[in-house]
Amino acid sequence: MTDDGQQFTGLNYELLVEDCLRLVVRSALRITEQTGLPGDTHFYIAFNTSHPGVTMDDSLRAQHTDSITIVLQHQFADLVVTDTEFTVTLFFGGKPSIMTVPFEAITSFNDPSVGFGLQFGVDEEIETDTDEEGDRDLEMQGNEQPSNETAEVVSLDSFRKTPS
Repeated sequence: MTDDGQQFTGLNYELLVEDCLRLVVRSALRITEQTGLPGDTHFYIAFNTSHPGVTMDDSLRAQHTDSITIVLQHQFADLVVTDTEFTVTLFFGGKPSIMTVPFEAITSFNDPSVGFGLQFGVDEEIETDTDEEGDRDLEMQGNEQPSNETAEVVSLDSFRKTPS
């Protein structure tokens, strides 16, 4: 948890809540690591590719300089979840690609099979000028197509204090 640089009195509940919601992501990935994905469960995970600690293939990073959305569904392997990050092997065009993603780099997490989604604030130092969904790149695995189902997204923006 980091302070956003603003002086405040009391606790920064916004950051506390966001940290707790990241624990939901970590727990879901740990369950997947241990038992696999149950039923139709699958995850769309968007993250900042320029966030410190993100490791990924250089050619993939060159295509997605700001952000990428990955899908954990059929074609992934070697999922390892720690307290601060996860590592997974994905397959792009049949070629394996290992990536490590710190939980703090994640900007959204969705499980369309149950209509669940979380959206996280973006560090202002890393934030880009793209809109929420339209300019984000979506990497699909195999011949998968994005689901038309919508997820209920929990956004912390409604809890953020506006500068006075």
